[in-house]
Amino acid sequence: MSNTENWNNSLNIIKGELSSQAYQTWFESINMVSVDSDEITIEVPNRFHYEWLDSKYQNVIKQALKATFKKSLNIKYSVIINTEPETTNIQNTASAISELIPKKFHRASQLNRRYTFKNFVEGRGNQFAKAAASSVADSPGQTPFNPLLIYSTPGLGKTHLLQAIGNHILQNSKDTRVVYVTSEKFMLDFISSIQNNKSTDFAKSYRNNDVLLLDDVQFFQTKEQTQEQFFHLFNDLFQQGKQIVLTTDRHPNELTQLKQRLVSRFQSGLIVDIQPPDLETRMAILMNKSKNENLDIPYEVTEFIASSIKADIRSMEGALVKLLALASLKKEDITVDLSKKVIEDIIGEAALSQVSMTQITSEVSKTYKVTTKQLMGKTRKMEVVNARHISMFLCREMTSSSLLSIGKFFGNRDHSTVIHACKMIEEKIAADNSFAKDIKNIKNQLT
Repeated sequence: MSNTENWNNSLNIIKGELSSQAYQTWFESINMVSVDSDEITIEVPNRFHYEWLDSKYQNVIKQALKATFKKSLNIKYSVIINTEPETTNIQNTASAISELIPKKFHRASQLNRRYTFKNFVEGRGNQFAKAAASSVADSPGQTPFNPLLIYSTPGLGKTHLLQAIGNHILQNSKDTRVVYVTSEKFMLDFISSIQNNKSTDFAKSYRNNDVLLLDDVQFFQTKEQTQEQFFHLFNDLFQQGKQIVLTTDRHPNELTQLKQRLVSRFQSGLIVDIQPPDLETRMAILMNKSKNENLDIPYEVTEFIASSIKADIRSMEGALVKLLALASLKKEDITVDLSKKVIEDIIGEAALSQVSMTQITSEVSKTYKVTTKQLMGKTRKMEVVNARHISMFLCREMTSSSLLSIGKFFGNRDHSTVIHACKMIEEKIAADNSFAKDIKNIKNQLT
């Protein structure tokens, strides 16, 4: 069997060990460069990629290579050289920071050109929403997804997808009339039209568009006249086959102060949600932002920020901007310690000090050389069971999660399984000083 076939088989083994998102993020963009008697060279897109593979997936890669090449191979990484000019040092980041600020709007549509599908990082929590948005952008008004409504808690990318639809349409059809507007701006325009006796002009200005992108519909709650005006606009656009895309911060059924007939219109199309991204997707988002802005952010800082801020992408990216500004003003290097100061200001010291179950399983996996997928799975190998019990014990000790939540996290196990695991580890700690020391070391690493 050729080296190329062995490499492809290795990737298939790795694919079976990981979630589809983890595999897509970290393995689809790597290539085998060469293989000699005891070493394989793997090409990766950037230094972040190399450091992540080396720290998180080294054992998985080595085991897969050994299974297919029938021998142990040392892994050497080759980073693709970026021929574009790089930022020379952190003291010169002032101009780079300004690049993080949105620029270049489509004036007529009020779209920000920086919001595109290309720079939207896809993960397990937003795949369906992105697919629906792409479909609408390719054929506005021609799909069953009219209206398309995207909902999620703030900061997960609704506005990005909404504007990406508009930018994609304008890129492919410059004559298509697209308008992006927030619900608040829509209401203010409506009020202004009443004050200036220009209600007809207001209605005409919105009805003359081919695509309406309306952000934060929940703002219409309690605004009865605005709801009435939008209801008629919605009906008129829909009857003409014009595309309507909406976002809200919750499912329409939970918008209790919206008129039922408006909610009913929203439900006549497709409703999709965006879930908070997992750690690897958050890492990919930060890496993507750093790459786009030509910034050199240390891998450990990227991981720290992504691990600390879990439920709000906007806050996570804001932390990165603030970190760059602080490093520039203080003329300091970007480090984890400096990152901690920034994160504390954003989420508070108490929240920062909390350890997550994901962090615990990651640390235990690294210490005992098993994969997190094995910890969540059903394998009864002694070394995996031991690591799983330790992880459950530490989750009970170091997080505020209930026994039920811990059991669910570990592959939907019963809470009695967690109790048994904790009891086993407690007895082992009491009987074995060396084991107790190992547990203490893991705790120290986590804190």
